[in-house]
Amino acid sequence: MGGHEGFSNQRLSSATWFSHFRASALRSKSLPPPSSQTAVRSTSGDSLVRRLGLFDLILLGVGASIGAGVFVVTGTVARDAGPGVTISFLLAGASCVLNALCYAELSSRFPAVVGGAYMYSYSAFNEITAFLVFVQLMLDYHIGAASISRSLASYAVALLELFPALKGSIPLWMGSGKELLGGLLSLNILAPILLALLTLVLCQGVRESSAVNSVMTATKVVIVLVVICAGAFEIDVANWSPFAPNGFKAVLTGATVVFFSYVGFDAVANSAEESKNPQRDLPIGIMGSLLVCISLYIGVCLVLTGMVPFSLLSEDAPLAEAFSSKGMKFVSILISIGAVAGLTTTLLVGLYVQSRLYLGLGRDGLLPSIFSRIHPTLHTPLHSQIWCGIVAGVLAGIFNVHSLSHILSVGTLTGYSVVAACVVALRLNDKKDRESSNRWTSSWQEGVICLVIIACSGFGAGVFYRFSASVIFILLSVGVAVVASAVLHYRQVSSLKYKP
Repeated sequence: MGGHEGFSNQRLSSATWFSHFRASALRSKSLPPPSSQTAVRSTSGDSLVRRLGLFDLILLGVGASIGAGVFVVTGTVARDAGPGVTISFLLAGASCVLNALCYAELSSRFPAVVGGAYMYSYSAFNEITAFLVFVQLMLDYHIGAASISRSLASYAVALLELFPALKGSIPLWMGSGKELLGGLLSLNILAPILLALLTLVLCQGVRESSAVNSVMTATKVVIVLVVICAGAFEIDVANWSPFAPNGFKAVLTGATVVFFSYVGFDAVANSAEESKNPQRDLPIGIMGSLLVCISLYIGVCLVLTGMVPFSLLSEDAPLAEAFSSKGMKFVSILISIGAVAGLTTTLLVGLYVQSRLYLGLGRDGLLPSIFSRIHPTLHTPLHSQIWCGIVAGVLAGIFNVHSLSHILSVGTLTGYSVVAACVVALRLNDKKDRESSNRWTSSWQEGVICLVIIACSGFGAGVFYRFSASVIFILLSVGVAVVASAVLHYRQVSSLKYKP
């Protein structure tokens, strides 16, 4: 009898636990609309300080997006797409603009909360969806930070070996890594050291980390501009013909490859609590940083394919060898410096974003409360920042994480897809006009219709491309999406113009 009662109590306890878990997993978080500065301050916390201006946010996005790939990926894709690699970057940039607009709208709706895609999905959907988004993003960020730190170590060693005294004297475990246990482990000492230094900078405060990012990003952008300007005088327009030697299909394939060169603008959304004027600056910072990246990438593509015939481009260092063939070997040194600066900013911003995501989950009680603590004088999530540095340092120090880099796209695409879905869900759940800036938010019905049409057009273009249909069908699908976007824009402008 007692055993039967115990079994019944156990079943009741399990049912109670499941009911509690279900209620918790399906609850959503209500975020206050940005109707006033009081609402902004009420959710921003007492310790994080607002020190990032518009220029800082743009540099934050550019620093996260442009790494060493600007000097390598352009040439790699150009070998197949030819001069049409310019169109590849333009198409990839246009697709990123659509997602950046989603981030811009959500950041203008909720400009006072930290968490980015995690917080948006918590508000639009439920807790379990938000937590799964966080897990995907953390998998992406942790492995990405370890992989980037290893690449940074390799580039730093290559830069040091430009000095004759150090040529060939730096051991493998300082740069590319020394394999142990039959390749199961790969020892690297320099990568964890670099991670520790950047973590220390981030722990000092957002002003100090922003200053380092600004200097390194400015250095990187200046070097890219110098490369573009120097190469512009060596362009031979005959190298641009034929523009797409392998057809439009190669151009589209190149666009799918270079898409991830733009990843990083979403980092701006995670600086909401440290922005001076988040409702205005966050959307502009997101779009501004993306447009800067698009311009720089297209400039490099035009110069690279104009200097050297695309068939002669190397895969390892296309830009450096293109300038060397023109007698400008000094550019190789600039490219090495630019690569180090680019990887440094990408790693710095990545660690910054990770700590803010951990801070958001710590505040919501989904992680231990230690992650929600902010240092009283440094005004940074110290424990979260140190934890992110430790995880990345361990991965970079003993594992060859480059072999796992192919899974990084999963977290990125998941985050972008969820953010786009959040826009639709929030518009459906809130038919009334929010108090957000009308510059970034249109009526929900038009937004849903436009997104559905664009999604169907994109699916159709993918099907036509997959089965090698005529390029006319692909262009028709793209044209429908463009027309839908134009109609949405026209109706939005008209509603604002005639709004009483």
